[in-house]
Amino acid sequence: MVARIIPGKTIRGALHYNENKMEQGEASLILASGFAGDIEQMTFNQKLNRFKHLLELRPEVGTNTLHISLNFHSSEQLDNFTLQQIANRYMEKIGYGDQPFLVYRHDDAAHLHVHIVTTNITAQGKRIELHNNAFKSEGARKEIELEFNLVKAEAKNLQKEAELKGVEPQKVNYGKLPTKRAISNILTAVTRDYKFTSLAEFNAILKCFNVVALRGGEDTPMYKNKGLMFSMLDEKGIPVGVPVKASSFYARPTLKNLEKKFARNLDKRKAYKADLKQRIDLVLNAKAKISREEFALQLKKQGIEVAFRQNDQGLVFGITFVDHCSKVVFKGSDLGKGYGAKAITDRFRTMSKANIQENKPLLKSQVRPESQTISQPEIYLSAGGKTNFLELLLAKSQPEYGTGMPRRRKKRKKRRPQMNQELTL
Repeated sequence: MVARIIPGKTIRGALHYNENKMEQGEASLILASGFAGDIEQMTFNQKLNRFKHLLELRPEVGTNTLHISLNFHSSEQLDNFTLQQIANRYMEKIGYGDQPFLVYRHDDAAHLHVHIVTTNITAQGKRIELHNNAFKSEGARKEIELEFNLVKAEAKNLQKEAELKGVEPQKVNYGKLPTKRAISNILTAVTRDYKFTSLAEFNAILKCFNVVALRGGEDTPMYKNKGLMFSMLDEKGIPVGVPVKASSFYARPTLKNLEKKFARNLDKRKAYKADLKQRIDLVLNAKAKISREEFALQLKKQGIEVAFRQNDQGLVFGITFVDHCSKVVFKGSDLGKGYGAKAITDRFRTMSKANIQENKPLLKSQVRPESQTISQPEIYLSAGGKTNFLELLLAKSQPEYGTGMPRRRKKRKKRRPQMNQELTL
């Protein structure tokens, strides 16, 4: 089991993320601890107000939300009752057993996982310290693995861990959900889980989910005022639909707030750099030469998505790696000299035109039956056939009659003898 705790500043955003998943049929509420009434009949506002009552006791506390995910190995199929027991035991062991919390079962990935939403503000108006969460969570995880006979996180090799934590991005499709809701789901997850250090890196992640952040042209008021809008992308990567202002989302992904994350993430992502490089090396060293398509495909199997930046002439001038396993993104140059655009593209297999031509079959019209006899010289050029240039030149100097029949000789006109036509009178 892998446990992840994400502190946050908006309980509404955490609730919206899970409630939207429920509306899409990808999640279900299986436990509401500390709530009165039937959980199936509770509205969104009833759930939100239960938490808001506690938050109002300490309005000065900025980080007041915990969004926890418990992830299980893809081979484990657990029923709701077992998941309820695991969630209850985990919350007790990390010191949140008396807090109200909601447990959502998610079935939108290759592995089973649950999301838990709660607050660190108690009914007595006290704040539960967050700095010790990681230490408590690690001990709780190990005890629960033994108690419920779960697959241990330490026992998994890299490939299994990638299967557990790195899930194929669920791209949003324009028209299937209201635009704002679809974008909001992606923004909430990306800003909460991923570590990026620039708007370009943020966009590299968003584009994996068919979303893009837009600043407008440098001469526009929106750009000068540090405005930001978000739009969905179509299958060709072109923005579609009406863009939505950043300030209107619950995650509040304004440029000002994102820039604060850029600075914090510089240190946070360092711990994942060596592992990412190692997995890229596994792909690069598997073959002496590799094509660009093979490179991207093999990285995807490692949970890594690669984005190439190229100019109008098709020249690659930048490369970015999005690691969906560790939830980090790096420019190739930030990983090291050997991972920049030039170093990577130099490793790609380059097939010359001649080699490509040699692999093409002869066209049917280019194949000459062995029994065919041709009296005039003909030239058969396969796409990759080797033709002597002198023969080609000589052949083209020959008259081309097309039918191969002997040339009909023109009859020479007989010259009439000149006769003296003198009249004798």
